[in-house]
Amino acid sequence: MTQKNLALVSGANGHLGNNLVRLLISKGIPVRASVRNIKNKEPFVGLDCEVVQSDITDKQSLINALQGVETFYAVGAVFKLWAKDPQKDIYDANLSGTKNLVEAAAEAGVKRIVYVSSIAALNYTILPTKESYGQNPDRRDMYYNSKNDGEALAFALAKKHNIELVAVLPSAMIGSEAFGSLNVSYNIINLILKKEIPVETKITLNWVDVKDVAEGCYLAATRGVNGERYILANEKCTSIKQTTQIAQSLFPELNIKMPVAVPKPLLFFVAWLMEIGSKISGKAPVLSRKDIAMFSGLQQDFDISKAKKELGFKPKDSISAVKEAMLYLKENQNRLA
Repeated sequence: MTQKNLALVSGANGHLGNNLVRLLISKGIPVRASVRNIKNKEPFVGLDCEVVQSDITDKQSLINALQGVETFYAVGAVFKLWAKDPQKDIYDANLSGTKNLVEAAAEAGVKRIVYVSSIAALNYTILPTKESYGQNPDRRDMYYNSKNDGEALAFALAKKHNIELVAVLPSAMIGSEAFGSLNVSYNIINLILKKEIPVETKITLNWVDVKDVAEGCYLAATRGVNGERYILANEKCTSIKQTTQIAQSLFPELNIKMPVAVPKPLLFFVAWLMEIGSKISGKAPVLSRKDIAMFSGLQQDFDISKAKKELGFKPKDSISAVKEAMLYLKENQNRLA
């Protein structure tokens, strides 16, 4: 039996995906949640939604999952800044996944796609950054390249197949329920609380509450203009040093030290050592030379007036988002360890 207004959320067991599922259910929208591993039911306990299996690398699984769907929230993607083979494991996976999801949506008769891109796909050469400044010209990172090229491909394919597509570009999402391992952004907050960021990198992040991003996705589906992109972030970025100061004020008993300033050559040497360790362990380094080269000193400040005006996007301020995220991590440290 076909359900009116049925929405599919891919990557529904992830940080944004699961919060979006919960938001849509709260609004009375029938939800189908798609995941790669259907055996993991924990994120959906007590939720009134259908859970199905699909994978962005398997077009037919997407077609099956999208039957009867009106709005497709394309959340699922590879989100990591490091891999043993970044071309294959990050770039190729995200590009082929984007092609599959748009083509599958067209074949299944979906009316509208909310495509979750990233602030990685923005041009930072003029601040504050706007959607209209185009794609990011920095081609040093495979994840960033995949979000730039993936978003452009999504728009091109949507136009070719005559399907509505709106792109949303979230910044560093933190806060609220987190199932499984923490994402790249949220893990930085966790590392600060665990006192594992000892040196000053001059890296900044634009923190945003994941629930605000979920709301922004819904607003993009209901109010967003076809073919447009919307930044879902806060206006000002926050340095890791400033974020550490928040942790110090919240948890004085943890005795968290401020990161120590070191000469940049030494910072690159430390990152190089971490990269060598990663090649042995197979786990992402806490810091890489590319991270320093690309992000040290980069100001991630945005003009979010378009999302505010056209969508009604109203994110909580970044300081509040950081405090809530830290309190959540502290309260759930045993489960998330």
